[in-house]
Amino acid sequence: MNIYVKELVSFGHGKDIKEYTLKNDNGMEVGILNYGGIITKILVPDREGKFENVVLNFDDIKDYKENRPYFGAIIGRVAGRISDAKFNIGNKEYSLYKNDGNNNIHGGNNGFNKKIWSVKKTIADEYISLNLNYLSLDGEEGFPGNLNVNVDYTLNNSDELEIKYGATTDKKTIVNLTNHSYFNLSGDLKEDIFEHKLMIAGNKMANLNEETIPTGDIKDVKCTPFDFTKIREIKENIYKDNNQLSNCGGYDHPFILNENKNISAKLEHKKSGRVMELITNQPVLIFYSANKLEEGLILNQGIKSKKYLGMCFEAQDYPNGINENNFPFNTLEPGEEYLNITKYRFRIN
Repeated sequence: MNIYVKELVSFGHGKDIKEYTLKNDNGMEVGILNYGGIITKILVPDREGKFENVVLNFDDIKDYKENRPYFGAIIGRVAGRISDAKFNIGNKEYSLYKNDGNNNIHGGNNGFNKKIWSVKKTIADEYISLNLNYLSLDGEEGFPGNLNVNVDYTLNNSDELEIKYGATTDKKTIVNLTNHSYFNLSGDLKEDIFEHKLMIAGNKMANLNEETIPTGDIKDVKCTPFDFTKIREIKENIYKDNNQLSNCGGYDHPFILNENKNISAKLEHKKSGRVMELITNQPVLIFYSANKLEEGLILNQGIKSKKYLGMCFEAQDYPNGINENNFPFNTLEPGEEYLNITKYRFRIN
């Protein structure tokens, strides 16, 4: 097992951009930038033993700064949308940058996806790991408290990639971190997502309004296009006549994960034989089918982006929970530690 470092061209931060490649003894590779903690590649084999990339990434490193799809990035301080770009803690209102209509999304105009993170490497017998650290100062993007954030990417010889997010604060605040990788198990983007099969261990989901903000209504998925409790193809229901699908142009919804579960989600691709299982300690999984992915961006292999080319699985706390009375949501206090552990396990079927 080893970690390889590649120096990349800087683009105006005054600091070098580096790509760290974690490689285990089986040949699985994970590429991670110190810019945004971005996952640039996950190379895993198909049933014939051919290693291919199963996440979307840009062909040109500079596109991560110029474009917004958040490919592979750490999302924070708060993932998802915050309605009206404001929230209250106690009697104090905090105003945020409106970067999604009248709302705030994914941490604001200059979120964690655009920060340079400090990096420490660990190479052990059973695993290799990168620790990324960033100190978000009090008032950054409008959020209160000095927030010290650590994100650990760990790869082992069981072909498991674990992402562990931790954070502490010196002032009562909100934090809700996740990763925004777009997965496509066909390998090197050979086809869109429709032939993939998906299972989500969630019997309930949260409805969204026309701005993709949760309404507070939690519904049972049974007998709806959102029932992924048994594995089914993405294409089966994505075009169904359903107002929730129409609001978003497809899936972009919070699934409330069942408490008693072995895995939170499973993604399969029959042609390649690849399987990805997701395990998380978070209560919610956002399934996004890239309905609004900008078309024509140049991606890996020179392929142009289009809708439905990848899928995001954003394990997190309840989105907009600070503003929604029907959702449980925890603020972070001084002396407490935020902890999100999400694992991606790859195998062949």
